Amino acid sequence: MTYLDPLADLIRSCLPPSARPPEGSDDLFRLYAVLLRAKGEGVTDEDVHDAWSAWMQTVDAGHASLVPFEDLPARTRAADAPYAEAIREAARRWGRGRG
Repeated sequence: MTYLDPLADLIRSCLPPSARPPEGSDDLFRLYAVLLRAKGEGVTDEDVHDAWSAWMQTVDAGHASLVPFEDLPARTRAADAPYAEAIREAARRWGRGRG
C-alpha cells in the first residue's frame, strides 16, 4: 500500500451507487488519485478519460474508446462524469482533512 491507495479508496467511496468500476481497477483508481493530487476540484471529464485510456492500454489496447475525449460519442463521454465528480468530491473531503 502506498500513499495513493487511501486516496483511491476515498474516490471509490464518493462514487454514486450507479457507477460500476471495472473489475481489477485498482491501478485505474491510483491514476485517479494522481488526478486528485494534481488537479483537485479542477479535474475534468477529459482528464478522467485520459487516465482511463492510459490504464486501458494495459488491459485492452484495442478498446474502441481509446480515442481522444472529443472524438467519443456523447453517451460514452457521459460515462466519465461520475468519476470526475467523485474525484472533485474526494478533493473537497481530502482538503478538509488536511487543513
